[in-house]
Formats: sequence, C-alpha cells, structure tokens
Amino acid sequence: MTEMPDGAAAPGRVLLIEDEPNIATAISFLLGRAGWRVSTHSDGSTALEAVARHTPDVVVLDVMLPGRSGFDVLGGIRDGVGTVSADLPVLMLTAKGQTKDRERAAALGVTRFMTKPFSNQELVAAVADLARGVR
Repeated sequence: MTEMPDGAAAPGRVLLIEDEPNIATAISFLLGRAGWRVSTHSDGSTALEAVARHTPDVVVLDVMLPGRSGFDVLGGIRDGVGTVSADLPVLMLTAKGQTKDRERAAALGVTRFMTKPFSNQELVAAVADLARGVR
C-alpha cells in the first residue's frame, strides 16, 4: 500500500480474476470507488501470468474460470510460480459455497473465502483486511 499525504494508508492494487462480465464490472466499480486500482482478468489458463504482470496487493479469484479453475490458479500462486509471491493474499469467490469447495480452498492455502452473493461492504472490507495482513 502507498501512503497518502495525510499519512493514512491508501488502498493499493487488486487483480480481479472473474470471467462473468457483470460481476467483474460490479466488483471493479465497488473497489475502485473505495480507492483501489483494479485490474481484471477473465481466463484461468493465463491467470498466473496476469498475477505476475500486475503485481497486485490482493487477488480476488473466482472458483469457476475458463481454461483453468480458480483452485488451480490458487495452487500456482501458493507454489510461487514465476515471480508470484507465495504469500500473496487471495480472496476466493464462489457461487456454490459448498463445504467441499471451502475445504479444498483451505487445503490450497486460500487467505479468505466468500460465497456469492455477498454484501458490497463485506467485499470491500475483506479486501482491505487482506491488504493489511488481517486473515
């Protein structure tokens, strides 16, 4: 995160990996309104390259993506593929919210898991918490 002139911490960079255009637009708007610089990516098969290219402070990652699942992308992040930090905070989103999905995400090292639909404030607060290191 960067520091504002008044000494307050300014939001940093978020990479949103989501293939549903309406959801990506809505989340980008919410985070942007809160001061985050948001980049989006929609393809699981090239998501790790996008993470390395954008060097985000937080990744918001959908479970179901074309080409490669969010679980596979999360595994690559935790393995430190390429120049990606294995400690990068990841907020995983799913429409299902099934226990097995949560367990799989936890086993792969997800930082936080959130089920759609979620409240706008909940999402913005979760991203801010993750950027500050709050798990």
